[in-house]
Amino acid sequence: MPWPTCNNTLIHLGDEAVKTETPVWTAFGRGWTFHHFGLTIVAVFSTIATLIAGFLMLQHARHYSKPWEQKHIIRILFMIPVYAIVSLISYVFYKHAIYWEVLRDCYEAFAIASFFTLMCHYLEPTLTEQKNFFRKVTPRNWVWPIPWFQKCSGGNYKGAFRIPRSGLTWFNIIYVGVYQYCFIRVVFTFVAMLTQLSGRYCQSSLSPAFAHVWVMCFEAASVTVAMYCLIQFYLQLKTDLAEHRPFLKVLCIKLVIFFSFWQSLVISFLSSSSVPGGAVLKASDKIAEPDIQVGLPSALLAVEMSIFAVVHIFAFSYKPYNLRNDPGAKYQGGFMGWKAILEAFNLWDIVKASARGFRWLFVGARKREQDISYAHHRAGSEPVKLEQIQTGYQETGVTGGGRPGRSDSFGKETGRASLPPRRGTNESDDRAALLSNTQNVPRINLQQPSPYGDDQGSGRYREEPGQYQDGRGNWPEGNGPPGSRPYDTRR
Repeated sequence: MPWPTCNNTLIHLGDEAVKTETPVWTAFGRGWTFHHFGLTIVAVFSTIATLIAGFLMLQHARHYSKPWEQKHIIRILFMIPVYAIVSLISYVFYKHAIYWEVLRDCYEAFAIASFFTLMCHYLEPTLTEQKNFFRKVTPRNWVWPIPWFQKCSGGNYKGAFRIPRSGLTWFNIIYVGVYQYCFIRVVFTFVAMLTQLSGRYCQSSLSPAFAHVWVMCFEAASVTVAMYCLIQFYLQLKTDLAEHRPFLKVLCIKLVIFFSFWQSLVISFLSSSSVPGGAVLKASDKIAEPDIQVGLPSALLAVEMSIFAVVHIFAFSYKPYNLRNDPGAKYQGGFMGWKAILEAFNLWDIVKASARGFRWLFVGARKREQDISYAHHRAGSEPVKLEQIQTGYQETGVTGGGRPGRSDSFGKETGRASLPPRRGTNESDDRAALLSNTQNVPRINLQQPSPYGDDQGSGRYREEPGQYQDGRGNWPEGNGPPGSRPYDTRR
């Protein structure tokens, strides 16, 4: 059986195929072919989309008062000009469109990761505070279709598709599900380019003999997982995120990705000669092969990007970051926002976040039950809210004493939980693991302090300053604070 060959009409014929098109309309003394119409549409709508998105990016850069949020907003907005400009370049240089398109689709993964990170920063500004927040979250059941699989795999709280018993574990799963797309997409971008150079990609074919169908399947599975995790994240936290209008933001991201990926897939399927019955979209005297493979998807995408650019004005407005709304803040974007633009285009934080996610998947997941959020949970039992757990547990760097944001010695919460890094360390968000400083379920034996002070100098009670004091804060006669010499009169 001979090895299948790829239909390389797009490359071999190129301009000659377009020149042979029959005009579909005659005006101003010349005939307009489908290629002329498509090129005009792409040029006009790509320019509109780029100008609108560029203006909004510049406004965020100039009003750069919350870098931890606006950096990701600029990245999301940049997806519009990327798609629009690549559509125009692909239409003009359609012989090399495959290289531009895979680079365009690669940026899509970083936009999704930036959107997820933005939602997390809306909840808490740092990763450490985000972990503390999710420790108190009671995960809801997964959205369809996982509940179907739960029925045949052990139920809601058992089996591979169970609901996580810890909100932190649930957050880690969502985290990995989103950031895996960055890794998968970049890898298969290189695969597509290398196989195209070697002649084994064949974008016009869905035959398994070529790399195109395999790259498309892996990328489709990866983006489906990422979007599923984003939807699950939104449904779980839409009440907490209500003031930021998350539905409109989710809709923008979802529709851009939906149209860019699936319409290209449909056109590729309809124009493929490998489908039963032959291709539906075929080259004719009025439309050439390059216009089917490149021109039609590019024209549709350019029109859609101009529409989404307008919607983004309302979804990602810069006005909430105006100093009039927060007089205590200040703009940090530099002259005309150049610092903000440079910071937004530095994607190193997303690379590190992806590595952090895989680290948890292969290392941290095995230690997840050591976290305090698993206290009072039995394997297969329903989750318990962290506020209901009374352990007298002290997190790393917390000494108790009823100070704000800590717990007293009897486990009563005296303020919002805050878990600072250990003294002497500088655990930044980039270094913090998704499940760092894990702790065993505490076992604390509470004892009444001795009325005779420190027992034989053992220091047993020195962790509780003030325990020797009476109700008015005075030290009993003949005694003193731990570590002092009450009977030593020498000075």
